[in-house]
Amino acid sequence: MKKSSKWIIAAAVFVVLLIAAAVLYNTLSDEYRPDPLATDSAQTEQQTDAEQGMTGDNAASDTTEDAALTKAPDFAMLNQNGETVRLSDYFGKPIVLNFWATWCYYCKEEMPDFNEAYGEHDDIQFMMVNVTDSYQETLETAKNYIEEQGFSFPVFFDTETEAASLYGLTGLPKTYFIDKNGNLIAHGNGMLTRDALERGIAMITEE
Repeated sequence: MKKSSKWIIAAAVFVVLLIAAAVLYNTLSDEYRPDPLATDSAQTEQQTDAEQGMTGDNAASDTTEDAALTKAPDFAMLNQNGETVRLSDYFGKPIVLNFWATWCYYCKEEMPDFNEAYGEHDDIQFMMVNVTDSYQETLETAKNYIEEQGFSFPVFFDTETEAASLYGLTGLPKTYFIDKNGNLIAHGNGMLTRDALERGIAMITEE
């Protein structure tokens, strides 16, 4: 009987310790979790080289007077009507550029927040670019998913993976915040919370 009581007490203590450890882990994780947003005061060497390779001698004309700012690499893609458009066609308005795929769990997790933000920011051009590599992702799977979910934000398709190459994508999702002049201001690696998304939007709408 005494042994049974000891085992019950030991089990209860163990459960309490597990709960305490879980609470402590969550608290510390929230406190020390790195900010998902990073400013783009200078573009990565890989992206800059890619842009220069694309623009040739005109690369210098694509930079602003502020040397700390870098133009977002331009690329071609398909819109939802199957027409070819370019990122630069949308310069003149702040842009939220998001790369996603249906096989990406965290892409799908953040999409409702992007769709909600799209409905609240008429002054922002949302560009949800699907990485359509024709292997893991096709136009059909991407379009079907958007239709099933009822998302209303503008969707584009990187069918030639030009954007994926220019932006050096090694994982999804990835979000870029671009000002109205086409300059990279900030980016987010991985899934963004609604708060992080709004902070990124604030960075490209500040005068």
